Amino acid sequence: MANNVFGIDLGTNNIKIYSRNDDGIMVEKNMIAIENKNTLFAYGDSAFEMYEKAPSNIHISYPLSNGVIADIQNMETLIKFFIGDLQKGNSKPCDFYVAVPTDVTEVEKRAFYDLIKDANVKAKKIMVVEKAVADGLGMDIDVKNSQGVLVVNVGYETTEISILSLGGIVLSRLIKEGGMKFDDAIRGAVRREFGLIIGGKTAETVKISLRELEEDNCSAIVYGRDIVTGLPVEREIPTQLVVDALEEHFNTIIDNVKVILERTPPELAADIYRHGVYLTGGASQVSHLAERLATGTGLKVNLAENPLTSVAMGLAKIIKDENYKTVAYAIEGMSK
Repeated sequence: MANNVFGIDLGTNNIKIYSRNDDGIMVEKNMIAIENKNTLFAYGDSAFEMYEKAPSNIHISYPLSNGVIADIQNMETLIKFFIGDLQKGNSKPCDFYVAVPTDVTEVEKRAFYDLIKDANVKAKKIMVVEKAVADGLGMDIDVKNSQGVLVVNVGYETTEISILSLGGIVLSRLIKEGGMKFDDAIRGAVRREFGLIIGGKTAETVKISLRELEEDNCSAIVYGRDIVTGLPVEREIPTQLVVDALEEHFNTIIDNVKVILERTPPELAADIYRHGVYLTGGASQVSHLAERLATGTGLKVNLAENPLTSVAMGLAKIIKDENYKTVAYAIEGMSK
């Protein structure tokens, strides 16, 4: 097989691209900075560095919203530059495998295909893979057998809950709950308790370091603006405040997992009971989420080794292994 093959997992917060050429996965922030409404100023991680710090003539945004493409023009620009970086400027015709969420409309699915076709990256063949199936493969689950598998992917803006069997998706539910809501909950709690306004990046840092802080029995140190005086201040935030703020959002995810389990055919439910839940996605690493999910469902929780890149690793497996080629499909109007 030609080496010019890419597997793309478009996340709201991070874009993950597997390149067959160097057999590696590139992870960058899915962000773009536009200067004076029409000039590309920065993209990826460098755009994220400027986020919440840029002057008014530089607009920084996520082209994806709730797992689907919201700004196709900027997303095309990002794809073009990221693929260009991976090809080191040596642009050749190539094949693309794109992961798409299951629980979205056909029009939204089609947008993922059109995005690659129109991004000026010399796409020869574009294949689509259901995100949950790629997730399962990335976690070394043989998704093609008749065992029922429950995959919960907690992303930045959405959580996708899916039941897999025989290489397909039996049930799926996409909810607007994820890492961004966790960050907002932390910001809200800090504002209520301490009268302090903190940025999204600060809240994200607290969320990511929560487990470490709890192990060291430390408080989180944050910097922000005092609501009363308007002056910048430093505060110590107890970890318990953060844990309590996240509780409600964890419960929403658990409730939706239960809804899917209630609709699962009994034979598949028996398999899920034996194997447990497979938890993945960038925001799945948040402290206490796995334990809460295990307590709430009474099932064992298997946490992915590389939750951020499990979809991209699944796409890599599909690209490299002929056995799994059948889980990828072309959208009509595209030659195989």
